[in-house]
Amino acid sequence: MATEKSASELYFRPVRRLLVGLTLAVLVGIFILWRIDSPRVERLRADITDRFVPNFDWMMAPATGAANIASDFQSYQKIYEQNQELRRELQQMKAWREAALQLEQENARLLDLNNLRLDPKLTHVTGVVMADSGSPFRQSVLLNVGSRDGIIDGWATMDGIGLVGRISGVGRNTSRVILLTDSHSRIPVTIQPSGQRAILAGDNAATPLVEFLESPDLVRAGDRVVSSGDGGIFPADLLVGQVAFDPDGRMRVRLAADYERLKFLRILRSRPREPIQDPGSLLLPVLPPVSGPQPLTEELADG
Repeated sequence: MATEKSASELYFRPVRRLLVGLTLAVLVGIFILWRIDSPRVERLRADITDRFVPNFDWMMAPATGAANIASDFQSYQKIYEQNQELRRELQQMKAWREAALQLEQENARLLDLNNLRLDPKLTHVTGVVMADSGSPFRQSVLLNVGSRDGIIDGWATMDGIGLVGRISGVGRNTSRVILLTDSHSRIPVTIQPSGQRAILAGDNAATPLVEFLESPDLVRAGDRVVSSGDGGIFPADLLVGQVAFDPDGRMRVRLAADYERLKFLRILRSRPREPIQDPGSLLLPVLPPVSGPQPLTEELADG
C-alpha cells in the first residue's frame, strides 16, 4: 500500500506542477496580450471577446438572477415600510378630520347667532411681498400695501400660520415689515401650558432668543409660544412657534411661520378701543335732576 501511494504521488506531482505552470503561463500571456498597444493586437482582442464572451452568458445567469432577487426584495421592503408609514399618516388624518369637523360645527353654531359683530382686530389686509430687503444685519421685507390701504405703523403681520413681524415704516404704496428675527425686534410672549411670560428677542438668527423668563424650569422643549398682548403691541394668542434649545443650552423659539417662502402676508388691524370715561354709566343710566315739589318723605322729616 505504501509503495502504490508513493508511486501515485510520484506520477501526479509532476503532472500537477506542469498544469500549474501552464496555467500561470497562459495567465501571464493573456496579461501581456491585453497590455500590448498595437492595432493588430487590438483586433485580436476584439475577436477573442466577440467569440468567447457571449458564450459565457449562461455562467452569469445565476449571479444576475441573484442580484435581481436581492434588488426586488429591497424594493419590496421599502414598499412595505412606505405602506406602514402611509397607514400611520392615514390614522392621524382621520383624527384631524374629526377634529376639523367638530370645529366646523361649532363655528357654524356661533355664526348662527343673530346680530353677531366681529372684533375689528380679527380683520386683516393681505399684502404681497415685493422684495426681501434683509441682510446679515437687518431682517425685513417690503409689502405692496401702504397708507392708501389704511396700514398703520406697529400692526402685526402673519403668513397664515404664525406671526412674522410688525409694520415699521409706511409709505403711500408700500410698507416695511420688521421680522421677528431682526436684532431690533422685541415682543412679549406667553409660553403654554405653563403660562410663563417672557420677551422674544431677535438676534438675526432663524430662531429668536427667549429672555426675561421668570421660571425656566417650568418650560420644556416643544412648548407652544404665543403673543401675550401685553402693552398693546400685538393682539393676544397669536401663534409664534415652539420652544427649542440650541447646542449652548439657550432657550430659543422655532418659528411657525415659513420664512423661506414669504409670498403673502396678512396685516392684522389692531385699532385701539374706545376709552371708557365713566364705567358707572354702563351699569346705571344717569337720571336728569328732578324739578318741582319735594318728596313726601322730606316734608315729613321737616315736620
